Amino acid sequence: MQSSRLGCFTSTGLFAALITTLAIVGIAFASGSQMFTAGPLNNVNEGTDVYGNVSTHAQITECKGCHAAPWEGETMADRCVKCHTDIAAQMFNVAELHGTLMDKSPNLACRDCHPEHRGPSAPLTDLKNNVFPHDAMGFSLNGHQQKVTREAFTCQDCHPDDVTNFASDSCDSCHRQMDIVFTQAHVLSFGTDCLACHDGVDRFGDDFSHNSFAFKLSGEHANVTCSRCHLDAHNLTALQTAPQDCYSCHYSNDAHQGKFGQDCAVCHTAGGWKPASFDHNLSAFKLEGEHGEVACDQCHQNGVYQGTPTDCYSCHSGDDEHNGQYGQDCAACHTPSDWDNASIDHDRFAFKLEGAHVQVRCEECHVNNVFDGTPSDCYSCHQKDDEHNGQFGTDCSACHAASSWEGAVFDHNLSNFPLTGAHVNLACERCHTNGQFAGLGTSCVSCHAEPAEHLGQFGTECAVCHSTTAWTPAEFNGQHTFPLNHGEGGNVSCVTCHPVNYATYTCYGCHEHTESNIRGEHLEEGISDFQNCVKCHADGREHDD
Repeated sequence: MQSSRLGCFTSTGLFAALITTLAIVGIAFASGSQMFTAGPLNNVNEGTDVYGNVSTHAQITECKGCHAAPWEGETMADRCVKCHTDIAAQMFNVAELHGTLMDKSPNLACRDCHPEHRGPSAPLTDLKNNVFPHDAMGFSLNGHQQKVTREAFTCQDCHPDDVTNFASDSCDSCHRQMDIVFTQAHVLSFGTDCLACHDGVDRFGDDFSHNSFAFKLSGEHANVTCSRCHLDAHNLTALQTAPQDCYSCHYSNDAHQGKFGQDCAVCHTAGGWKPASFDHNLSAFKLEGEHGEVACDQCHQNGVYQGTPTDCYSCHSGDDEHNGQYGQDCAACHTPSDWDNASIDHDRFAFKLEGAHVQVRCEECHVNNVFDGTPSDCYSCHQKDDEHNGQFGTDCSACHAASSWEGAVFDHNLSNFPLTGAHVNLACERCHTNGQFAGLGTSCVSCHAEPAEHLGQFGTECAVCHSTTAWTPAEFNGQHTFPLNHGEGGNVSCVTCHPVNYATYTCYGCHEHTESNIRGEHLEEGISDFQNCVKCHADGREHDD
């Protein structure tokens, strides 16, 4: 019987052959073998720029220099930037060409614009059917589809040497073919840096409006040529920083020679220099009341405007019926509406009218119509009302208020002897005997004579031991140089050391006092003055020096 087997053409054999072939191709590809080639590499610019130790792609001898194996984590683009490190840096900066491309077209690969294996002289940049995102580079091609000749623009028309460099004269040469008169005048005014103002949309084109800026063109300004204000108009910085104040352009037209200052808009408008009108309310001196009816030259004599005085008396000194007695501040009583019906607001002065002072007639204080220099202290007016005969001094406000003489209250804390402790509840007359207030002593002994039990030994500084809270208990504060906690558990009584008086002391109230023994012990140490114990034992210790 004839066999139906096909030998190596069985399904198993065919699968084995396929696996073998793929293995051979993979090994060859991974090892960089030249057994397969897609065509010769570019060999232009040999010997100039060096990337990855080669100056052209043709010097790359292994496929894996650019191509990654399918099982590897890298892509061909990863291999590209290993050599082209400058491009790798651009890709992280959206202000750069390749950074913008990555931002606007993230799926665009290197080989989409830079094909290879097309021969040693084939260009390495070819967009083919890819649309370059020209808008992302800051210039739109919407208005640049065809040249004057009705031919389509090519990259070389504006980038003759390198797509990364723009030929600045390409705009001028092209637009001169469209309108040579306008182009020449435009270049003279604004220079040849077209991209400083134009972006192809166009932001400074026929629809340009100055009203989109802070300085609106109105009136006569709308008919002024750009270069009249933008003297250096071909410089973008100069365009942006042109002065906006009137005087920078119109100082030569100032018929007032600076007398009215430099703010022309106070009187003039953009519609024309004439007619002009001045709003006095824009100045520091507002025209109110009768001032609004006064002719300009009554205040601004001889055409002088700047420096005209604004105080009342400079103009109205001849109208002063008070002969200067009220000073020169007319506005204290008068208003611009009328000289008559004057009223004075006393609160504008240093002496405010409060309490009972409000009802006092002016002449009671301003005797003989003397106003300037009237004293403002209490005693000048109220000396005759002083029932204390000057014992409390002349500062009436220390006890009395402007509302009434009665109900006077004295704050002893305002004096040089504040009341504390038991002093607070003392009747005034306990210290101020016979109605005497001024000149009293503030020392303790002025009221508190030294008691007999002190035997005259503690002096007159009562506060050393006593406080204002109470006489007892008293404690000796800080004046005792010898430790008070010496002996008897720290509770030694005063008479133990001071049996006779507090001016003398003895240590024999507690210590050995046989004189022969004391003498012998101290003479052995060369100490002859052994009666003054504290001299050597200042803190009570036995072996002090």
